Amino acid sequence: MTTQPTTTEAGEPPEPDLKARSVVMHTDPRFLELRARLLRFVVPATIAFLCWYLLYVVMSAFARDVMSTQLVGPLNLALLFGLLQFVSTFGIAVAYARYANRRLDPLADDLRTELENGEAR
Repeated sequence: MTTQPTTTEAGEPPEPDLKARSVVMHTDPRFLELRARLLRFVVPATIAFLCWYLLYVVMSAFARDVMSTQLVGPLNLALLFGLLQFVSTFGIAVAYARYANRRLDPLADDLRTELENGEAR
């Protein structure tokens, strides 16, 4: 497996010290805080969604009588659960975008600017 060399936006190879600064950035407390903030959203959201999806699958397989309960007209519980899978997916995407804009992006932008400009704290 080959790796492609990293290039800057202008298509030029990065400065040699950019790689060294990037490695050092991984131990920066602000970078570690950024990772922790990301995981604080991603892990619970993933667990919640997978449990919700698993509930849908298990109920569809083993609780067919419950899932075939008619709610309104041709809409049964299984169809409602299936549609709510889409709603929850988009809900998580919107929640993540709002969370990232508020809690991740400002810190990530600061770190990126510092890394690209060669500044050190």
